[in-house]
Amino acid sequence: MPEKWWEIKSLTAMSNEEWEQICDRCGKCCLIKLQDEEEDGGEVYYTDVACHLFDGDKCQCADYKNRLLRVPDCVQLEPGNLEALNWMPPSCSYRRLQQGLSLPSWHHLVSNDKNTVHTTGNSVMKRVIFERDLTDEDLEDRIVEWPLKITN
Repeated sequence: MPEKWWEIKSLTAMSNEEWEQICDRCGKCCLIKLQDEEEDGGEVYYTDVACHLFDGDKCQCADYKNRLLRVPDCVQLEPGNLEALNWMPPSCSYRRLQQGLSLPSWHHLVSNDKNTVHTTGNSVMKRVIFERDLTDEDLEDRIVEWPLKITN
């Protein structure tokens, strides 16, 4: 594989292994999001509330293989559905590549360190509570700004 294969391969041309390597393991897609109605602008609000399958210590899904069966509203990211997933954070590596942007310096393929996403504050590691610990009425009180952080 060329050194920076992600810069020359399109998302649709990537193998499954390459596709999985693009994920920066930030955990932001596992956060519960609130969205205004389309007629109100459709703005997406991130909370610090993670899916019940999220492993906060490892910053990843605890049952990635079976997540789609266990969480009915979990969405599998694919090249064909990225554009429609407007709730993906601007820092998402898939979204960045789709938009013709480069991977950030904290991405493990660039830094050669899978912990850089966490040490630079670009992940949700140790910053979340779990949906099982609160009610839907509490969600609006859990809206945060930090998941959108993009630092190079």
